[in-house]
Amino acid sequence: MLELRHLQTLSALRAHGSLAAAADELHVTASAVSHQLKELENYYGVKLVNRRTRPLTFTPAGNVVLKLADNILPQVIRTKNNLKRLAHGQAGRLRLASECHSCFDWLMPILNQFRREWSDVELDFATGFEPEPHHLLTEGDIDLLITTSDLELEGICYQPLFTYESRLVLSPTHPLASKQSIAPSDLVDQTLIAYPVEAKRLDVIAKFMAPAEVSFAKIRTTELTAMLIQLVASERGVAALPDWVAAEYEKKGWIVTRPLISPNSSNKDLPPSMRNQNRHGVFCQLFAATREKSQEIAYMQGFAKLLDELVKPY
Repeated sequence: MLELRHLQTLSALRAHGSLAAAADELHVTASAVSHQLKELENYYGVKLVNRRTRPLTFTPAGNVVLKLADNILPQVIRTKNNLKRLAHGQAGRLRLASECHSCFDWLMPILNQFRREWSDVELDFATGFEPEPHHLLTEGDIDLLITTSDLELEGICYQPLFTYESRLVLSPTHPLASKQSIAPSDLVDQTLIAYPVEAKRLDVIAKFMAPAEVSFAKIRTTELTAMLIQLVASERGVAALPDWVAAEYEKKGWIVTRPLISPNSSNKDLPPSMRNQNRHGVFCQLFAATREKSQEIAYMQGFAKLLDELVKPY
């Protein structure tokens, strides 16, 4: 019967024109090549090669097999190479998600650089707002999660990225804009404009309002940062955004920001070098969460290296 080795043998015979030279390429003896030919010819009852010509020539039946070899062998070679790249972590699929919906501005350049360096790796970004993104990571539905929650989960590790301050965002004409800082009690009659995630996962609630045992009067959600800013600017409510995001709109005069100061505030998320600088406010540490077993994959190591080189946006 026709096998892959037969295609390789006929292809080598065409390339070299003799049994001996083809045998050298295939790392077998000339008699082994001759035996393969006879075996195939006897099985189908048709001659494939004219052995008496120099160089060897092929019969019509031999040319039919060669045509098949020309179609099949390149695919086999590509498949073998792809399997090797997959086995060594040079190819595959990297699936990402982010709890930080303001992180795309600094994340996109990293993704573009990764695509240039790891062209055989498919990047897939989970869209939408997931209620339990850590669960997606532990279940293997995603490979990397940008998050501020370093939950203690078996098999999950966290790579620190940078620390940021969550600041209250207000219309310049909002009554609270006259204050130098904002206390939890200042916000109990305010509407919070936020991304559509669980309230307990919002920095301003988890680290500012909840410890003071107070809450906003109402929460209104939007998926777009631009819409959030527009709602705040028109005094439909207030928001809390990372300092680097809010700074962009504050420079344009669309909004103003104020620090969130509370007796219950903690600076535990500040880097050690900043803890003795009398810094007060709501500070958050951003992490890249991955599964421990995936850290052995070459392209995951490559992405982690790019994140190590990340400089906090301003």
